[in-house]
Amino acid sequence: MGRDLFENFPAARAVFEEADAALGDPISKICFDGPEDQLTLTANTQPAILTVSIAALRALESEGFVSPGFVAGHSLGEYSAVVAAGGMSFGDAVRTVRKRGQFMQEAVPVGVGAMAAILKLPLSDVESVCAEASQGEVCSPANMNSAEQTVIAGSVAAIDRAIELAKERGAKRAIKLNVSAPFHCALMMPAQERLAVELAGLEFSDMRVPLIENVSGAENVSGARIREALTQQVSSSVRWLQSVERLVANGVDTFVEIGPGKVLSGLVRQIAKDARCLNVENAETLRAALAELVT
Repeated sequence: MGRDLFENFPAARAVFEEADAALGDPISKICFDGPEDQLTLTANTQPAILTVSIAALRALESEGFVSPGFVAGHSLGEYSAVVAAGGMSFGDAVRTVRKRGQFMQEAVPVGVGAMAAILKLPLSDVESVCAEASQGEVCSPANMNSAEQTVIAGSVAAIDRAIELAKERGAKRAIKLNVSAPFHCALMMPAQERLAVELAGLEFSDMRVPLIENVSGAENVSGARIREALTQQVSSSVRWLQSVERLVANGVDTFVEIGPGKVLSGLVRQIAKDARCLNVENAETLRAALAELVT
């Protein structure tokens, strides 16, 4: 992951080198060579994805890409968006997301929490299912990804009950996810409290372009607000559907997904069917995106 960028773009290479120096160990080596069991550890996955994303961005900028009109990121990706808009330094971000990963992993003992994807069930019905399934335990929407997909999180028993209720209410699919912790729900409050201490010691700047926040789906350029939003998002729902709708309402018709994979492009197409979606994760996709962006 990211080796192609490292080998082809000096600007990307500089990002990997900065990440290694900031963390005090070679995250670049884990990105390029694994092993898989190390890369999939949350404390490594989060800084690795952030590093590859910013390396792709810097490579794109070095080839002539100009500043976007807005930025947004899904969960961890919000850190990439904030860095892209000048709200925080990359060094601070990569150190913070490593701690974020550790805190989130340690917040809930293994086997206590779970997440599930609910497909083709209206959000209002998913919310009702969660409320009915909770029975005094945590169960709530975690990722409001599109009108067709909502991910829920909470206690294992409550999620199991919600899966069965969702099927009864007409969901096309309701399936438990293979995740290491129940992210973006109240069970993450211990992680949020620990991360708040870390974020309090960092410097944030007002952003060059507006960020569409995960926690509210609203626009923000305030450096002071960034700290609050990044803190709250640990235990709050990711309002991706609302975020994309806000971008479309502001006239955005081209979305450039920067970093590993094309998951967000698929979600954007579910929400805004006429949107143009491009992705940048290696030299080939970078050059293809540039060709599209200059036409």
